[in-house]
Amino acid sequence: MGARRPRTGHDWKLLAESCTALLERVPELVDEHLRQLFDHSPVYAQVLPYDQQWREAEEAMRIGIETISAPRDSPRRDLEYAEDAGRRRARQGLPLDLLIHAYRNAGYLVWDALVEGAGGREPARLAALMRSTTMVWSAVDAQAEAASEAYRATEAELRRRTDEQLQALLDALLEGKATPGLAARAAAGLDLPEHGPYAVVVLRAERRDAVERPVQGAGFRFIWRMRADGEVGVVALSPGQGLDGVARVLDGRCSGPGGISPVVPGLAELGRARRLAELALRTCPPDGTAVVRLDQRMPTALVVSQPELADRLVSDVFGGLLELEPADRAVLLETLDVWLTCEGSAGRAAARLYCHRNTVFNRLRRLEQLTSRSLARPRDLIEMTLALDAYRLSGARR
Repeated sequence: MGARRPRTGHDWKLLAESCTALLERVPELVDEHLRQLFDHSPVYAQVLPYDQQWREAEEAMRIGIETISAPRDSPRRDLEYAEDAGRRRARQGLPLDLLIHAYRNAGYLVWDALVEGAGGREPARLAALMRSTTMVWSAVDAQAEAASEAYRATEAELRRRTDEQLQALLDALLEGKATPGLAARAAAGLDLPEHGPYAVVVLRAERRDAVERPVQGAGFRFIWRMRADGEVGVVALSPGQGLDGVARVLDGRCSGPGGISPVVPGLAELGRARRLAELALRTCPPDGTAVVRLDQRMPTALVVSQPELADRLVSDVFGGLLELEPADRAVLLETLDVWLTCEGSAGRAAARLYCHRNTVFNRLRRLEQLTSRSLARPRDLIEMTLALDAYRLSGARR
């Protein structure tokens, strides 16, 4: 918004004379201006030294007074200075409302001084000044607006840079980097304790959706990071909280699958926690939807952590089974899976499979014949259980 000039050349001449005379009083006005600002809020005195504030206020006031009486086509030095001031104050941390108050306060001081200077002279000068009221305050409004816009833009840029710096710190922790002081800097920037119980959640990328992730829930605080291969969440737990609560908070809030790490004692351990959460995720089958805990998937995690040995286990245990037609093989493996889920109960397994319990027994006996193993022998049962996990989890490679 530009300043409106007086309606007549005579008015402009009288206003220019008043402004020229007022320039001699600028040091006095600046002293009063800063006194009033410091009385209004102690924050002004905390932003930067008094001498620097005085010099900047003096320059701004002189430029502002000169702008009021400058010819219509003159460059708006006042707006350029206001933009610079807005950027400086944003970087210095002065609240925006105090920046605007400073411009308004300076405007009132300048206006009162103009009126006071014209009041003791001929009435024509005061009348000309009154006709210039709108123009003067338009100039003050334009300066305040220019400073505000520059302030907001600078504040947004500073916030973006801060967010990027904090994200870089968090990423470094999740990568397990051992840079001295890294955990302490991240703790200060993220407002988190450096030492305390934490866990990491990893969600698979292809199942990522628009479901809202919990920021806080049941006393937990989640910080999420998007990655090309998935989504990683750092969970800050309160003392005494367990991972069951984390799983409950996530249940229904994301489609899964995902993995939850064991609890680690501080931010410096997030790299290890992230690796363990990824291992937990690898125990989920390709079509899985659950968010699982590593400490409840340890045997399967041992299998998937050694892909070469897992493939060898499948070949050794299910060698004859793998030669069957796919449909026949799928029926036998599904029966084994359901029987294991039902804790070895053929009756419950039959109900789930919609068949007779004798059919379950027949399928299991055939499975024992093809694998040369007995489900009644604990070691054989362990081998078949782990081989089943390895087979299902390697489905995407087969």
